[in-house]
Amino acid sequence: PRSVMAAMPPPSAPGGPEPPPMPLQYSLLLQHLVGEKRQPRAWDPAALGGIPSPPKSEEQKMVERAMESCAFKAALACVGWGFVLGGAFGVFTAGIDTNVGFDPKDPYRTPTAKEVLKDMGQRGISYAKNFAIVGAMFSCTECVVESYRGKSDWKNSVISGCITGGAIGFRAGLKAGVIGCGGFAAFSAAIDYYLR
Repeated sequence: PRSVMAAMPPPSAPGGPEPPPMPLQYSLLLQHLVGEKRQPRAWDPAALGGIPSPPKSEEQKMVERAMESCAFKAALACVGWGFVLGGAFGVFTAGIDTNVGFDPKDPYRTPTAKEVLKDMGQRGISYAKNFAIVGAMFSCTECVVESYRGKSDWKNSVISGCITGGAIGFRAGLKAGVIGCGGFAAFSAAIDYYLR
């Protein structure tokens, strides 16, 4: 900006003829803003009101890489979402089912608490296994799709939902596989839309 001002002529004396206005030299101004004379600006989060963060150590980077790996995501989906959530869902459905502990040989006999708890545990373990398998399948498929596409967006969950639902439904036939693909893909899209 100083060179631009230096290029401008001094103002004329009062009463004298007005000199023609000098055109603004945009090229000099642009060199200082976006050209070769532009000074690099270090962005400090503290100056913008943010919290400054120190650079990450190698251990932190290693932990982040491990948590972003397909194996960790599959294990988390299998154990965390699948087994725990499936087990809780199984115990809940067994708790509200009136046929828990029911003996078809003696329909008038009231089941004992031990029999009811045993049935609830068996149903909880059954649901937990199924949910864990579905969660691991979905997570592994999503990780493979994301690695193949090189993007992290909503399409990954829809594609992996279709693959997982189709694989689960295909055991009952082609029609069930197509319905499973569409249903699981729609459910995955809805969950992804809600979470994002």
